[in-house]
Amino acid sequence: MAIQSVKRALDILSLFTPSQPSLGVTEIAKQMGLAKPTAHGLVQTLADEGFLSQCTESRKYTLGLRVYELGSYVSSHLRVNQIGGTAARRLSRQTGLMARIGIWDRGRVLVTLNVFPNDDPLPFVNLGPKVPAYCSAIGKAMLSAFSEEELEGYLSQVTLEPLTPNTITTPSILKEEIQAIRTHGVSRESEEYIMGLACIGAPLYDSSGRAEAAISVSGGPDLFARKDLDSLTTAVLRTAGEISFALGYAPMP
Repeated sequence: MAIQSVKRALDILSLFTPSQPSLGVTEIAKQMGLAKPTAHGLVQTLADEGFLSQCTESRKYTLGLRVYELGSYVSSHLRVNQIGGTAARRLSRQTGLMARIGIWDRGRVLVTLNVFPNDDPLPFVNLGPKVPAYCSAIGKAMLSAFSEEELEGYLSQVTLEPLTPNTITTPSILKEEIQAIRTHGVSRESEEYIMGLACIGAPLYDSSGRAEAAISVSGGPDLFARKDLDSLTTAVLRTAGEISFALGYAPMP
């Protein structure tokens, strides 16, 4: 049985998003449906423990460093990061692009590792962002590993919001693209999630044959005009296969 005060505190932390990075007590109370004194008490407790931080000028709150600290622990101890981090770093340096690993988390993909070509060697600790699956290469890669029933369930629960002019918002068209990804093994996305960003992704499978995560490389919108696009795609597939093998995946003949 949920403890009300704990759930409320967690719900408050969940209010903070990239589009809503700072909130005042009045805003929090309104969005939570709480009396302002109740919201203030919860917010103050979270701030005292370092989970929220208050701006001295605006008096609004943002997520505190304690959240980042815990996220760092999660990122550094995730099995897929520990196993796939070195290969992702090699892919980034080989392609000159940012490489990412992400896992499925409640209808979206949480990026657990971001690697840049000029990053220093280990340790690497980072977490986020959480991106929509339907308009990101890393998300589409994971959707391609869904069964038809799972894919239909996902589509019945998500709103295909047009985040850019290029976002696919028609379920039938998205399903056609997912089928193409299953055929070719890689996903592609060009300025569907963020303008100026294009990505190539592939799923990462574990010993049970389940897509435990996905990997992608990201560059500018000219990514798909590169002369070495074929070798780049091959590098993503090869790295995904290497990590999947290390995770225990043994594909059926």
